[in-house]
Amino acid sequence: MAFLPTTAQEIKNPDFVLVTGDAYVDHPSFGAAIIARVLESNGFSVAVLAQPDWKTTADFTRFGKPRLGFLVTGGNIDSMVNHYTVSLHKRKTDAFSPGGEIGKRPNRASIVYSNKIREVYKDIPIILGGLEASLRRLAHYDYWDNAVRRSILLDAAADLIVYGMGEKQIIEIAEALESGIAVKDITFIDGTVFKTKDISFLQEPLILPPFKAIKEPTSAAKKEYARSFMEQYNNTDYLTAKILVEDYANNFVVQNRPAKPLTAAELDRVYSLPYTRGVHPMYDKSGGVPAIEEVKFSITAHRGCFGGCNFCSLSFHQGRIVQARSHKSIIAEATNFTHDPLFKGYIHDIGGPTANFRSPPCGRPCNKRQCLFPKPCPNLKIEHTDYLKLLKNLRELPNIKKVFIRSGLRYDYLMHDPHCDIFIQELCAHHISGRLKVAPEHVSAKVLSFMGKPDFCEYKKFAAKFEAVNKKIGKEQYLVPYLMSSHPGCTLNDAIELAEYLQSTNSKPEQVQDFYPTPGTLSTCMYYTGLDPRTGKRVFVPKSQHEKTTQRALIQYRLPANQEIVKNALIKAGRKDLIGYHPKALIRPAKKTKNAYPCKKK
Repeated sequence: MAFLPTTAQEIKNPDFVLVTGDAYVDHPSFGAAIIARVLESNGFSVAVLAQPDWKTTADFTRFGKPRLGFLVTGGNIDSMVNHYTVSLHKRKTDAFSPGGEIGKRPNRASIVYSNKIREVYKDIPIILGGLEASLRRLAHYDYWDNAVRRSILLDAAADLIVYGMGEKQIIEIAEALESGIAVKDITFIDGTVFKTKDISFLQEPLILPPFKAIKEPTSAAKKEYARSFMEQYNNTDYLTAKILVEDYANNFVVQNRPAKPLTAAELDRVYSLPYTRGVHPMYDKSGGVPAIEEVKFSITAHRGCFGGCNFCSLSFHQGRIVQARSHKSIIAEATNFTHDPLFKGYIHDIGGPTANFRSPPCGRPCNKRQCLFPKPCPNLKIEHTDYLKLLKNLRELPNIKKVFIRSGLRYDYLMHDPHCDIFIQELCAHHISGRLKVAPEHVSAKVLSFMGKPDFCEYKKFAAKFEAVNKKIGKEQYLVPYLMSSHPGCTLNDAIELAEYLQSTNSKPEQVQDFYPTPGTLSTCMYYTGLDPRTGKRVFVPKSQHEKTTQRALIQYRLPANQEIVKNALIKAGRKDLIGYHPKALIRPAKKTKNAYPCKKK
């Protein structure tokens, strides 16, 4: 197996040049690698232009003019998230760049790359894809600008956006271009976004509020923005979605219906393509690419998630429909691991966005976005037999020592399975090593409802079973809960409620994440508008740095550096009862120093 060409010596004037903000890693955990290999397998030549110098146009002419067009992606994650923390501080490392070095891609990489291409090739088709373009395909709130930005298609001066995972769309686009259809006329492919001046040919489109009605930070515009978001949110299912249209005065941006999910056979084919599963050797001197470490010997067993957490963008990108690979395909991939001299016998993960979602939630079309919230839908099919069988087959393969589950587990889905005890037994006995990470996120019923997460009692039930099973099998293993601070709807009192729970259970959380308002989530819509778009009601939003710091400090109230912040928060909330020496106290009173009350000189 060989890497795809990256230099002019290897190829000139290929069918496509794929430009990516990540270093070139030929592994199916990297979207650019999948799209390139899918095109190659369908007879198209592809050159990979990884992390080009965007300050000049030289790199963009490296291969000459591609025959069919440029494919542009910012990389595996949004370039702004890649560069900045939630506090808007610059990150110090980039796991998707050689040696972890920061600064190898520009801010808003998809826009910058596309504009550079357009400087050189005025009429070449430019197709955007990947997470950055997918989640910014229509007007969206941008946390870093603190403003509503228009569709990335317009800012990038590109021709098409492929949203979602993209394998079906990219082949249809390539074949259309190959047949001589002009890119401006490619308006018929599901899972794409295009621009046009005429929408009379569209069949029963849903017209969203125009950009001018949602772009200003006024109460009326924010209300319209929330309405627009809910229309988009309710049209992510390929069976029921409508064509969406956004008016930009001089142009319309049109989102076609989502692409049909891949079948098991199609997904198997995607993951059977001849990936080298490694980092291109041009990065050897830089120390490789850190992002490969956790995924090199991991297996993507399925895609899609019907969990519907409000702070997650999966339903906007991968979609709610679960698409699973066959056991045969997964076992073949695991068997290939054993022939790699670097493989030590440990499969790091076997799962997907949610590890224990291996099948669709039901067999019927539905506009309901959250199958588990606030209670499991009566039509929800809860089943773990297939996943357990897969795990058992994998761990019985020769030269496989351990198969870990590190993808997120939906414990509420699991707890509604009448046979959940069997799964927990197998999980504890074979598939974790000391600690299992799960995501209750909070304890407040009110906050959890804004998050779209299950009631906290579900976590407590799971934790009790987990502890009981480990005791029974004689293993000392622990749950590591992910917790989130400053989510819309979370007040100071809610943060104190969480701190009280942590104190009562003697928990010392390691994983705390401030809510990050990224494009494409219902929670981000709440953050910007101060409204719950599902109901139109007002939502409290902790936005100031002081509020965020306080909520985070309350979760980690034991840290000495947080003591003063916690004390001030408790006083402000009228909860001085939590300052003291009694068992329920969060912090102790400040100690009096010897010179606290100096004697007066006679």
